[in-house]
Amino acid sequence: MKTSEIVKELKKIGCYKVFEGANHERWYSPVTGQEFSVPRHYSKELHPKTAHSIKKQAGLK
Repeated sequence: MKTSEIVKELKKIGCYKVFEGANHERWYSPVTGQEFSVPRHYSKELHPKTAHSIKKQAGLK
């Protein structure tokens, strides 16, 4: 799964960007009330464990 695909899913549930760093972005999830990091490499494939972790922190799983 690419980072751009995860970002689309995050936006659907109301997550939004809090901070943009050099290599990562900080996102906030209103579902879980947590902030979490998302890599800025939108065209690259994410490691499956990284994708799972982002989804879990965002409240998608």
